Amino acid sequence: MNRVDIESADLNLLKVFEAIYDEGGAGRAALRLGVTQSAVSAALGRLRALYGDALFTRTGRGLTPSLRARELRPVIGEALDKCRQSLSLARPGTDGYAGRSVTLGLSDDFEIALGRDVIQALEDRAPGLRIIFRQTHSRLAADMLMAREVDLVIVSGGLTAPALQHVTVGQGGYACLLDPATLAPGQTSLTLEEFTRRQHVLVSSGGFIGVVDEVLHGLGLTRRVQAATTHFSALAFLLQGGESLATLPAHAAHGLAAASGLRMLPCPVAMPGYAIELGWRADALRDEAVAAVRRCLLALLDGYDWAGA
Repeated sequence: MNRVDIESADLNLLKVFEAIYDEGGAGRAALRLGVTQSAVSAALGRLRALYGDALFTRTGRGLTPSLRARELRPVIGEALDKCRQSLSLARPGTDGYAGRSVTLGLSDDFEIALGRDVIQALEDRAPGLRIIFRQTHSRLAADMLMAREVDLVIVSGGLTAPALQHVTVGQGGYACLLDPATLAPGQTSLTLEEFTRRQHVLVSSGGFIGVVDEVLHGLGLTRRVQAATTHFSALAFLLQGGESLATLPAHAAHGLAAASGLRMLPCPVAMPGYAIELGWRADALRDEAVAAVRRCLLALLDGYDWAGA
């Protein structure tokens, strides 16, 4: 195989690779880059020749990256990030945010609680910058940071990799959410007996066991799970008009109650707390856009009421 040197490579192809990888299709990548789809398809052909790999295969849901493409993504992402960092030095100040985007990884409970406030804070502090919310959780966040799929994360712990930095921004707890029509007039709490008697909607990636089940097991109790979902946001619809309740992070319960008319009540079971962390790659703050979002998040989360009172 002939050696490829940087002088003979078209570095604009790296932007095309990043766009296809992130958007999952040539059409969306073309829209992102402001070029035609045929131009993206032609660039993909040149990328395949350059790397000697198909890189992306077509499926029913668009273009899926190959193993080689997954290996290349963090390397190419780092190279492009450094280019963006160099340009930000030439365009200091808020004007330099126009056209820039920063990806924040978080689960939908944090997005429900914080998303709108983050958007507004960035509009005030970094006008022109686009924030991209990307789903993650504590078991995936570190890998997504290292793979440069996200720039910053807000998670419930789990950020232990040496190349990552993190700071604890709060202590989370739990609350119950249910349809107020199922409560007695003036009722503001649940008894343990009522909690275990009602059916529950579980939010879990696995769909079988949650932290509530573990706590109840320690008390010699069980609960009846009627349904399970992977997204907290679905509770706004799943609990309406039924007798079931859900136990979820208090910050999300507060947001969902405000938006849906469901009632938030204290959990009658003593649930364990958990640390809420903001994390980033050690080198990410060289990019002023990422640094600006981090400053904004730290200011927003300083003294934040995670209990949702």
